[in-house]
Amino acid sequence: MPAKSAAQQKAAGAALSAKRGKTSVSKLRGASKSMYKSMSERQLDEFASAKRKGKPAHAAKSRSSTRKSSARKTGPRKKGR
Repeated sequence: MPAKSAAQQKAAGAALSAKRGKTSVSKLRGASKSMYKSMSERQLDEFASAKRKGKPAHAAKSRSSTRKSSARKTGPRKKGR
């Protein structure tokens, strides 16, 4: 499964580097650290090796996780104020 964004691809590359022993694990942070712990070297290689051209910088959030702005409903205004 290829990465959905350039940021995801960079994180996979950092985690892959640590898996192969080229980078220390203590330098990993955030997504790359969790990828290091949860994915195999083969999975990380698939994520990191895809073409970056045409990928967004960051993956779009799913519609269910974004909040809808609720418009404040107001009743009729009172006169005299």
